[in-house]
Amino acid sequence: MSDQKQSALGLQLLRRHLDERAAQGKSRVWLTDRALEQVGTLPQRARAAAARATRDQHPQPIATSDTPPVPTGDRRSQLDAINASAESCQSCRELGTLRDTMVFAVGSPDAELMFVGEAPGYEEERQREPFVGKAGQLLDKIITAMGLQREDIYLSNIVKFRPDTGAADQGTSDRKPTADEMAASVGYLRAEIAIVKPKLIVALGGAAMEGLLGLDGSVGRARGKVYTIDGHPAIVTYHPAYLLRTDSNDDKRLLWEDMLIALEHLGLPISDKQRGFFKK
Repeated sequence: MSDQKQSALGLQLLRRHLDERAAQGKSRVWLTDRALEQVGTLPQRARAAAARATRDQHPQPIATSDTPPVPTGDRRSQLDAINASAESCQSCRELGTLRDTMVFAVGSPDAELMFVGEAPGYEEERQREPFVGKAGQLLDKIITAMGLQREDIYLSNIVKFRPDTGAADQGTSDRKPTADEMAASVGYLRAEIAIVKPKLIVALGGAAMEGLLGLDGSVGRARGKVYTIDGHPAIVTYHPAYLLRTDSNDDKRLLWEDMLIALEHLGLPISDKQRGFFKK
């Protein structure tokens, strides 16, 4: 139950109790100092919870160092120009914490659905394409189960360079990008969004949720809601890499519920088989 609902329920139960006492002819109730303190803060807690709910529905994106202007031309040429701009991202390279190989986006410039991850990993850096490792292969299966094809989706990341672990030989080791790395990079993603104009953006995982929507907390708490980023609807769900680590059917079911929300938002048909996934 949310903080807002808990506070509202607390006030409701208190009022009910006082009404019952009044109906019994009682004009006083005895409260401990602790209970009196809690009662006194209920209205403030309810207002604070309502403010948090409003803030979560209208999040503020993370501040950016570079937000390149959207060039003229068709969508493909516009994206090519943003690609070239991201390749020479000065603020990204000045950090000294990102590797040298830039991995841009892939997919249709006319896509209605955009998936956003956090940063390229080992395989993505090697192939210079996002979502081609094990997590990307799982995402491909999810896209296929939705009745779509990878080529119809736009796939991108908050950070366009693989984060450096600092090891002499990094190998296949990866790490989550920092807030500074996301701030230096996310302007390019926002330019991509402005060009593609997707009907829905899916933020995959906590880093994408933080970097794109400026949301703190867990993915579990953030999912199930529709947010807005630069005028475009967005939802949050688990990153496929997280599902590979946990191998939890409960988490897989929750992600699939989010994909059904995506299909409904896009106005695409949902079969009985799709609705029946993970049903016991």
